[in-house]
Amino acid sequence: MTLEFSRNPFLAPSTLPYQLPDFASVRDADYLPAFEAGLAQQLAEVAAIAANPEPASFANTVAAMERSGAVLTRVANVFFNIAGSDGTPAVQEIEQLIAPRLAGHADTILLNGALHRRFLDVPTDGLDAESARLVDEYRKAFTRAGVGLDAAGQERLRVVNGELSSLSTQFAQRVTQAGNDAAVHVQDAAELDGLSADDLATAAAAARAAGHGSGYLLTLILPTAQPALEVLTNRETRRRLHLASVGRGSGADGSNVLGLAAAMAALRAERAALLGHACEAERSIEPQTAPSLEAVHAMLSPITAAAVRNARAEAEKLAATAGHAIEAWDWAFYSEQVRRDDYGVDLAALRPWFGLDSVLENGVFYAASKLYGLSFTERTDLAGYHPDVRVWEVFNEDGSALGLFLGDYYARETKRGGAWMNSFVEQSALDGTRAVVVNNLNIAKPPEGEPTLLSYDEVVTCFHEFGHALHGLFSDVGYPKFSGTNVPRDFVEYPSQVNEMWILWPEVLANYARHHKTGEPLPDGTAERLRAASLWGQGFATTEYLGAALLDLAWHELPAGTTVEDPLAFEAAALAAAGVDLPAVPPRYRTGYFNHIFAGGYAAGYYSYIWSEVLDADTVAWFKANGGLSRANGEHFRSTLLCRGFSVVPLQAFRDFAGRDADTEPLLARRGLA
Repeated sequence: MTLEFSRNPFLAPSTLPYQLPDFASVRDADYLPAFEAGLAQQLAEVAAIAANPEPASFANTVAAMERSGAVLTRVANVFFNIAGSDGTPAVQEIEQLIAPRLAGHADTILLNGALHRRFLDVPTDGLDAESARLVDEYRKAFTRAGVGLDAAGQERLRVVNGELSSLSTQFAQRVTQAGNDAAVHVQDAAELDGLSADDLATAAAAARAAGHGSGYLLTLILPTAQPALEVLTNRETRRRLHLASVGRGSGADGSNVLGLAAAMAALRAERAALLGHACEAERSIEPQTAPSLEAVHAMLSPITAAAVRNARAEAEKLAATAGHAIEAWDWAFYSEQVRRDDYGVDLAALRPWFGLDSVLENGVFYAASKLYGLSFTERTDLAGYHPDVRVWEVFNEDGSALGLFLGDYYARETKRGGAWMNSFVEQSALDGTRAVVVNNLNIAKPPEGEPTLLSYDEVVTCFHEFGHALHGLFSDVGYPKFSGTNVPRDFVEYPSQVNEMWILWPEVLANYARHHKTGEPLPDGTAERLRAASLWGQGFATTEYLGAALLDLAWHELPAGTTVEDPLAFEAAALAAAGVDLPAVPPRYRTGYFNHIFAGGYAAGYYSYIWSEVLDADTVAWFKANGGLSRANGEHFRSTLLCRGFSVVPLQAFRDFAGRDADTEPLLARRGLA
């Protein structure tokens, strides 16, 4: 080992508190050598487990497997967060190289017949429930990975998985670039009438940062709907912004993005057939909490019919308000007008009350303090991976340490769109580690010295993503495989959605919603008007979501051997077949920028949000019926569900919390679909 390599920060656990990665010492040149060392280390460890002459036991097989790959885990946890949040060209190049290597590495482990036989030989008599569950989950993982295939099938599977990994990386990188390229440059401020002075300053700063000598730049967030469409009075500007949004990845410059999506769908269909499934959707849903693909469709179908009916009624009301037929770029603008006129709610006018620091510290953290007894201390002595990243140490009510929370809230050209939570260190008793988690958002950064004021949707996102963070921080399990958010995809959104309930809780709202200049609270009655207005627009919101969820399923219900030559025609046909082809209500994500399913691990799983919302809405009803924001309620939710990760069957954790199975009525009532 050379002296230079011995200094690689990933070769040993960080000496910083909670093993926070020493970002200050990490260079791009460290990643590939650390990946190489980590891959080699884990392969050697796995080979030793498989060749162990001693009889298979939990300790020498299962626990040994859980301990393997420490270097690989450390570098991967850092690198893939950096690739999403600060993906410079150098980082993107490394990602292209390493992604297929990691896919092949996973196959080498899970297609190892000798290793599989050893796991089958591990006796489970006398094991505690979590350890026995771990053995069972590993056995299932081998089977799902294709260990039972013959040599030719396994070889083809390795090729397919490698190609999918490479294509997924390319898709994510090109979508980020397409979003940057599609930002709308406006020269005349008059064309941006409706934007606040703060928003105009932010747009001017964005134009300078992008190299424009003058004018304003409207940058794009990842979903179809763009916040500025709610306030821009100039219809042509709204049209330009909307078309830029829906056209990302689908025009001449982005045609390869569509080609990547079609290629991935074909490869996923082939893999599903290799593994004995009718389609990728069936294969993907098999390990989820949803019992089957048919069950997913059975849930979505009646909701779709009701949502579309409500959306059509909303469109008629908007047309009457506007005095003309409603196009997609008109919807948000006139919907806000209805919200103002009929409910007395002007979301854009509320931004001065939603300063980022106050939302975080006096809202998100305050709710966690009242509910779970947590306290937060900002650690300015600990550095993040970017100057914008902030670090807080989190403590339990008794003063004991819980973990670290990092916040990376601002958009940048090198950050992918959307919002997400990642773990740098996962809690496990086996490794003696506590959680280190990060929330990433994409809030437009204001000019130096100006306050960061959030839209109401961004406030929702702050609370939502912190729900994921709590799920990771509260983890109290024995093994890394079960830690925190390592739960089925259609369960992972549930705790985060529950955390949104505290946004308008009177005690919480009064604590954080203060005017950033005067300190005055929200005008009297605002929260009540927001609640009253919550049903308005649910037809649109549910339909645009279902459009994306059903498009996702359509891409992944293709049988093996199917080639989609025209992805946009396929998309249009899929939306029409599902009954959600409303021109004024495009899906939340179109194929050309659907990162969730082509690059984010949600293939055939975008239905998860509404599947999880059944549990979420029922849980909100439980909290309200049992006294709301109280330490007793928080402790019950934490101890029965949030701390358990995947160490128990997720729906059993819900039963342990609620004392029964979930009821769908609260969801239908929330969305006005009862």
